[in-house]
Amino acid sequence: MLSCDICGETVTSEPDMKTHLLIVHMENEVICPFCKLSDCDQPLYDCPMCGLICTNYRILQEHVDLHLEESNFGQGMDRIQCSRDLELAHQLQQEEDRKRRSEESRQEMEEFQKLRRQYGLDNSGGYKQQQLRNMEIEVNRGRMHPSEFHRRKADMMESLAIGIDDGKTKTSGIIEALCRYYQNAATDVKRVWFSAVVDHFHSSFGDKGWGCGYRNFQMLLSSLLQNDVYDDCLKGMSVPCIPKIQSMIEDAWKEGFDPQGASQLNNRLQGTKAWIGACEVYTLLTSLRVKCHIVDFHKATGPLGTHPRLFEWILNYYSSEREGGPKVVCTSKPPIYLQHQGHSRTVVGIEERKNRTLCLLIFDPGCPSREMQKLLKQDMEASSLKQLRKFVGNLKHKQYQIVAVEGVLSSEEKVARRQASQVFTAEKIP
Repeated sequence: MLSCDICGETVTSEPDMKTHLLIVHMENEVICPFCKLSDCDQPLYDCPMCGLICTNYRILQEHVDLHLEESNFGQGMDRIQCSRDLELAHQLQQEEDRKRRSEESRQEMEEFQKLRRQYGLDNSGGYKQQQLRNMEIEVNRGRMHPSEFHRRKADMMESLAIGIDDGKTKTSGIIEALCRYYQNAATDVKRVWFSAVVDHFHSSFGDKGWGCGYRNFQMLLSSLLQNDVYDDCLKGMSVPCIPKIQSMIEDAWKEGFDPQGASQLNNRLQGTKAWIGACEVYTLLTSLRVKCHIVDFHKATGPLGTHPRLFEWILNYYSSEREGGPKVVCTSKPPIYLQHQGHSRTVVGIEERKNRTLCLLIFDPGCPSREMQKLLKQDMEASSLKQLRKFVGNLKHKQYQIVAVEGVLSSEEKVARRQASQVFTAEKIP
């Protein structure tokens, strides 16, 4: 369709447009530009598009043809330019999409590598490599004598060879010292319950930054090994070193425990700095026929993101009766493995204060031996307990998981729990 530039009328072909221009827009009466008379015999024809006056009709037709060709050429150029603009816009959009996908892929890879580093799956070595590297740094900075380096290296290699922890980060006797302290002091405490005897283990050069789960397992196991109830399933065991614990968890995976968890860690822990949590501790204990279960406090149950239900559960775990009885209760209950995002600790007791508030007593593997040994002094000060005490307002992570030991499994119960671990579930509160 062609549109008339003068009146806007549309026609279907160029011949029709010519006819339209010549018939509709030709003036009936024109003044001769040469003699200035309206009745001049000289025939005059003016171009309806530009006003040019011609005395020859054929010349006027050729002149109008030029106008039409020019108009068609301009419209064609507009269509070509529009097509080019659309193509360019499409190319720019494609390039923008490619850059966006590339940036998203790069960020995803960075996050993935960050998580691999955070959880010790970046192939940067494990306990042995980190221990040696950090001791070399200490030597280079003048904080360790070369002879001390070689002595510690030899001790570490011996510990790794036999699979038993060297005890260099262990502090024993704390529970007994706390019982004595509470008998004679802590006047603001109405009653306090303690777990069975447990040794404290803290992180070393070899596992700093990732070994809390393994150290808490060592604490829990140290208590079970001193309890006659578990002699049958833990016969002949000693507290293992971290690489040995990794090997034991891998063996449990090979037995068929927790295949999903094994898959997430590529079925490999030895030689890595991979973190472990409540599921791995449960898997290892169950493979040893230690009866335990996981409780998931998956959301806050108190104001300001607190977890009072967690404190109540732990109180019920340690206390069979609330009223009467002595101020200090030393139970035979094993300590509790306590996990939250990024860290884990060991609950060794709970206070009920005279104002009815509750306070957990917690061993943290991040606390060094020199601080824990302050608790062994005969004249221990109340300020030394600050590192152990955690009130309701101190535990405000979004989610907590605990592993609580309940006794010994029979061989049949172990098989049943192995089968149940194919799809891991935990008791949820609330």
